[in-house]
Amino acid sequence: MTTPRLGLKRVKVVALAVRDLARANSFYGETLGLAPASEGGRQVGFELGGTVLMLKDDWYGTPTAEPNPRITLECADARALEAALRGRDVNISDAVELYDGAHYIGAFLDSEGNKLWFCSPK
Repeated sequence: MTTPRLGLKRVKVVALAVRDLARANSFYGETLGLAPASEGGRQVGFELGGTVLMLKDDWYGTPTAEPNPRITLECADARALEAALRGRDVNISDAVELYDGAHYIGAFLDSEGNKLWFCSPK
């Protein structure tokens, strides 16, 4: 018996903690030459090969030489994915909520306790 696909598509967002958002925006936009990425009419980071590199200056984490990204997986329907994951006894750490009026976002914990976010358009 095959397991049905859950509708996961790709890594959509990798979030990085920053101390100084203006300095980080200058680095990624001017130094690296990346194009801005926007959601809900505001810049949230930079485009990088179809993935958004999101910069977070108001986050729980702080910049470090050790890996610190937040990974967000794009899916076809975040609400349906949450239900499917619950049906597989996956720990939903953050129930799906509407974010910025245009995206549904939620998160689950993997088998090791790592949090993975998922999202879909409204």
